Order: sequence, then structure tokens, then C-alpha cells
Amino acid sequence: MKNSILKKIIFYSLIISTFFACSSRKEVVYFQGESEVSKVFENFSPTIQSSDILAISVSAANLKATEIFNQNSIYKGTTQTASPFISTYTVDKEGYIQFPVLGNVKLGGLTKNEAIELLKTQISTYIKDPGIVLNLTNFKITVLGEVKGPGTFPIQNDRITILEALGMAGDLTIKGVRNNVMVIREKDGQKETHYVDLTSKEALNSPVYYLAQNDVVYVEPNSSQISASKFTPNYSLWMSLAGIIISVISVITR
Repeated sequence: MKNSILKKIIFYSLIISTFFACSSRKEVVYFQGESEVSKVFENFSPTIQSSDILAISVSAANLKATEIFNQNSIYKGTTQTASPFISTYTVDKEGYIQFPVLGNVKLGGLTKNEAIELLKTQISTYIKDPGIVLNLTNFKITVLGEVKGPGTFPIQNDRITILEALGMAGDLTIKGVRNNVMVIREKDGQKETHYVDLTSKEALNSPVYYLAQNDVVYVEPNSSQISASKFTPNYSLWMSLAGIIISVISVITR
């Protein structure tokens, strides 16, 4: 009888232990391998998209001449906007903004620097040597899944890597799958999905290593986490149960 009970306890203990088995080094350590880091995406700059909110100010030696281009705005940006009175413009679904004097100007699909050069060229018709400051005020990224602090994060500039985004979310938990991190990106009105293997140095060469505005980064749970969720979300209960079983085994086998 005692042996029968002992066998059952050992059997169930082994089942429980599979849920909490330690991950191998290969599954956890970042940037393994000997891949060379490419510079192909080093100069990546996100393009302006529909619904983006752009803060644009025009400067020149003749400040009076710039007034017509710098219409006051009460919009209070949460990221790049240095002043609540910088003029802001929403990009419509065709990629246009309605800019003073110039009328419809298509900035959608352009990078920040390309948009600045376009505005400089057009405003130069009215002002000599204009200066343009352009910032995207609603640049944000979202990190979900097996990270310590999931959420949506406003970004202070238009250049952020997937590693920085995960760092803002507190890094992956030990239960997160590091070799299949998904990035969801919207481009030309269509959703794209990309997968990044953070355990390989090839991650540094990924086309989504640098994130664009509104990107969503998702870290899936590992298989043991998924298996455990089928039984109960209360993992501390399983840990307590495993401890009790171990204690019982210790008493019986004395």
C-alpha cells in the first residue's frame, strides 16, 4: 500500500515538475552565434503615415514673414512637442496635410528629413532660407505578452530599436519565447507581421530591428506556460502543491 501511494506521488510530482522545468541556455541567452552585423537598416527612418500628428514650425531671419506659417495651436502633445502652441497638422488618409499658404501638401510616405526638405522648397517661394522643425507628436509603440511591464509607450524621438522597446517593458520574463518575437506593423494601410529571433545575432539585421510608429511587439509564452494555463492561472498554487508533495515523499521514505 505504501509503495503504491509513493509511486503515485512520484508520478504526479514528475508531471508538475515538467511545468516548471528550467529553460536551456540556448532558449534564454540573447544574440548567440557568429553572424556579422549588417549596416543595411542602420539608417532606417520611419515614414509619415495617415493619422499621424505633425508639429511643424517655420523660422527665418525675418520673423514677421513666418507668422502666417506658424498658426497657433492649443494641442498639447505628450511627446516631442516642445510648446503647446506649435502648429500641428493631422495627416489625412491620402497622406496630405492642409498647410497655411501652401494648401494641400502630401507628406505621407516620406521620412521626416524628406518632409522637411519638401516644405523648405515650397516655403522658399515666400521666405528666404526658411528653417523647418518637424516632429511626430503621437509616436508610440506597444509591447504585449510575456514581458514584465506590458503597455503602450510614447517615444520621444523617431528612432527606437526593438531591444529598447522591450527594455521599456521591463524585458522578457523567463517564460517568454525569445526566438519568435512578433512585430506587427502597418504599411500603406496593410498589416504586416515580422518575426525576430532574439537568441541569434541575426536579430540585429532584422528589418524591424528599428521600430516604426504604432508598431506592436508581442512575446508569446513558452510551451510549459501554455500547458500550465490549461490547468489554472494560479501558478503559486502549483508551486505550493509541489512543495507539499516533496515533503510527503520525504516523510514516507524515511
